[in-house]
Amino acid sequence: MMETKRLVMVAVGGQGNLLASSVLGEAARLAGVPMRMSEIHGMAQRGGVVESALIFGNAHSTIISDGDADVLMGFEPAETLRALAKCNRNSVAITNLAPLMPFTVNIGQGVYPDLNKLQALIRAKTARLIAFNATALAREAGNVLSVNMVLLGALTQTAVLPLTVDHVKAAMQHKTKPAFLDANLKAFDLGFAAAQNA
Repeated sequence: MMETKRLVMVAVGGQGNLLASSVLGEAARLAGVPMRMSEIHGMAQRGGVVESALIFGNAHSTIISDGDADVLMGFEPAETLRALAKCNRNSVAITNLAPLMPFTVNIGQGVYPDLNKLQALIRAKTARLIAFNATALAREAGNVLSVNMVLLGALTQTAVLPLTVDHVKAAMQHKTKPAFLDANLKAFDLGFAAAQNA
């Protein structure tokens, strides 16, 4: 019986969360791993929160309760912090450290959390935190929109999910536009290396 692994992904609309889910779904299919997925959209247009729950292995529900996530992957640091209740002491958290300032902060109505404090809070509640500027690595790979592929590289490096590098890269070839494939593969490799060094 395959062990069930639960992944929660949080992003802001327009960050490529849905493509990342689609690549992981294809990678699971290639690996022969059952996967179920559900998505919760805030405001789906840019700026709203998108949360995806992906369950690998034999599971009947697509709901990941508080404390049940094996991995939390955040495309935006404040959103990662907001979803921290999904984690437990054995969870791995992966977060992009490049903030997308919410409208309220931009107009002076809110305060963005301090990134060092944010990381300390996540570290205190999880087994491992992998935190780095995925946006800078995406830019280095040649496409600032490939933050999702950088994070998939980091996720694959943790080996928490039953998916190999080969499965994920093959899925990227199926699911991403040919024009972006080279940049996406480079982004994946940069994310993988960042997680190794985190």
